[in-house]
Amino acid sequence: MEKRGLVSGIRAFGIAGILVLALLITAVMPVSVSRASDAQDIVDRARVTLNAFMRNQDYVWLHEHLKDAKGLLIYPQVIKAGFIFGGSGGTGVLVVRSGNAGDWSQPAFYTIGSATFGLQIGGEVAEVIVMAMSQKAIDSLLASSFKFGGDTSVALGPVGTGAKGNVTADFISFAKSKGIYAGINFEGAVVDVRDSLNREYYGKEVSPVDIIIKNEVSNEGSEELRAALQKTAQ
Repeated sequence: MEKRGLVSGIRAFGIAGILVLALLITAVMPVSVSRASDAQDIVDRARVTLNAFMRNQDYVWLHEHLKDAKGLLIYPQVIKAGFIFGGSGGTGVLVVRSGNAGDWSQPAFYTIGSATFGLQIGGEVAEVIVMAMSQKAIDSLLASSFKFGGDTSVALGPVGTGAKGNVTADFISFAKSKGIYAGINFEGAVVDVRDSLNREYYGKEVSPVDIIIKNEVSNEGSEELRAALQKTAQ
């Protein structure tokens, strides 16, 4: 009986780990068929996420310093899960402030993912905004893939109605889950360009440089997101 119970426990343990791993892979990896409607949905949800952060007074530091950001990574849904294998992942957009006052670039699509090993039981779904505060941060995002940390620094942003302080980092991250602060440490997280969504959204093969620096493409579907940025990040 004890052996049978032990085997059952191991099987349940293994199945739970496999389910968590499958959930993480689904969140991070591109699906086989990406449609323009999928990309537009991410853009629309990025706008909703931005507005939700701007309405929440716990993120007053973000409100006051958004004007200083050179760009924003906005992830409407980052899944943080763990059961022996833990990690986080999601798909979002990068928008960069252009040379003209108040103007923002067209969105470029990026994934974010990290993996750690350890006893991490539980899961969490969060909305995330990462502020790119330096030109070095923007330059790193123009590569096909890069990792937070190392040559670029990342810090958690101050949270709370009385949050003050001078935070210095190339990237400053904010995360919330169900409207409540949910700090996620992105040190070592990998950011990848989501080429399939960029292609579907703009109708041809384009790189982040083509979208953000050269302004070679545009999509009317991004107008509401960019208008929200112009209104809030002045």
